[in-house]
Amino acid sequence: VVVSHTNVVDLAAWAREDLGADRLAHVLATTSFTFDVSVFELLIPLTLGGTVELVPDLLSAAGDPRLLRSGGLLSAVPSVLSSMLTAHEPVDGSEPGTIILAGEALSAQLLAAAHARLPEARIANIYGPTEATVYSTAWYSDGKPRTSSVPIGSPVPNSQAFVLDAGLGLVPVGVVGELYVAGRGVARGYWGRAGLTAERFVACPFGAAGSRMYRTGDLVRWNAAGSLEFCGRADD
Repeated sequence: VVVSHTNVVDLAAWAREDLGADRLAHVLATTSFTFDVSVFELLIPLTLGGTVELVPDLLSAAGDPRLLRSGGLLSAVPSVLSSMLTAHEPVDGSEPGTIILAGEALSAQLLAAAHARLPEARIANIYGPTEATVYSTAWYSDGKPRTSSVPIGSPVPNSQAFVLDAGLGLVPVGVVGELYVAGRGVARGYWGRAGLTAERFVACPFGAAGSRMYRTGDLVRWNAAGSLEFCGRADD
């Protein structure tokens, strides 16, 4: 995926607006550099004067107060967070300030368990493909119990999300459709794969002339609160 410097600058703008310098002051870099989240973990904190601490084995480090110091930011997939909560007892002063969960569906049960074990942490459920530069939508938990699915939220700044039918028409709230992402985070395309680029990066009928949107292949729906709920894959 060809991601431009401009795309990454836009990612930094979102982090500055939604998270702020305080929450990015100490970030745990837990993701391999071959995955897109590493761009966020390694580069974005430095643009705001923060520090980055490399963590080669997140599960082993989960109970280390030197790493999970209060106020730090941790990114993880939900299954890893679940393993952390199971494998380690809380350590005084080790609670992260912010937890970003992405890459897998987040269950209401795991969210409740995370709040119970880490009551001071701000927990975000975030969605985004590499083709839209790491993060496209975000939802921040208010700590209240949920009886339904955990949303993936609403578009981050400078991004747009469209839930469309097969004819690229907007579907009503509550109706499942395919998610298309537009905005400054949309990458240039796939390196050396013009055909696939043309298939997945298409003209955006809802934006300015020449604007594009990325066809994610993910099925979602808008809920009454204005957040997106993940419903599966279009190719399943």
